Amino acid sequence: MTPTLFSPDRSAVVRRLRAAGCVFAEDEAELLIAAADSAEALADLVDRRVAGLPLEHLLGWAEFCGLRVAVDPGVFVPRGRTALLVAAAAAVAGPAPAVLDLCCGSGAAALVLHGRLAPRWLAAADLDPAAVACARRNLAPLGVPVYQGDLFAPLPAEWRGRLDLVVANAPYVPSGAVAMLPAEARLYEAPVALDGGVDGLAVLRRVAAGAAEWLTPGGHLAVEVSAGQVGALCAVLADAGLTPTVVRDDELEATAVTARRPG
Repeated sequence: MTPTLFSPDRSAVVRRLRAAGCVFAEDEAELLIAAADSAEALADLVDRRVAGLPLEHLLGWAEFCGLRVAVDPGVFVPRGRTALLVAAAAAVAGPAPAVLDLCCGSGAAALVLHGRLAPRWLAAADLDPAAVACARRNLAPLGVPVYQGDLFAPLPAEWRGRLDLVVANAPYVPSGAVAMLPAEARLYEAPVALDGGVDGLAVLRRVAAGAAEWLTPGGHLAVEVSAGQVGALCAVLADAGLTPTVVRDDELEATAVTARRPG
């Protein structure tokens, strides 16, 4: 019996996606078709996408800085704007640095920095068990450990005061604004990866305080934040004894801040 060839109707898929509000319907259609091995599988993927599930969770991966990063359901999807954070971090890292990817989510930043920096020590950490499992899947082939726990708490004690670079894409959305996020984030990503407290800086205050202890003199913290929070965050970093520098990319609509521990 000859198997039936799978000949998807691309234009029909595009029409459904566009009607559901998908801005990049043509690109998404190509990705969903490539991910399906039958008409039934494609119909299921399109139905779930139209219902609002994030494209990356349906595909099982997200593109980030030219790499394909595995993303499990419920795990924070790496955003394109975070490429600025990674670039800013790499620019201040120095040779063969000891690096921590904090609030790592899928481990996307660590994955990119591993290739760019050739670090002598690289680890990642996150509070969310689902994120830790996903990051371990991405980083295990590189021999990069992923710790589960609250910020710096699960790290080996011997690395206190010895880190050259801490990268933290910590949550910075004010609690009152979480309800206004796109449904893809609000409904399908862990709240702990989004909610930054009343002013959005609750977690970043704790990151700054911890970085002042875990960085080596001359080491850097690199974080992402919204443009409207820069002034308040820089004050937080200065209060923690760190010297901040703001980096902005208008094309990516992204803002990052690097902060040096004086030494």
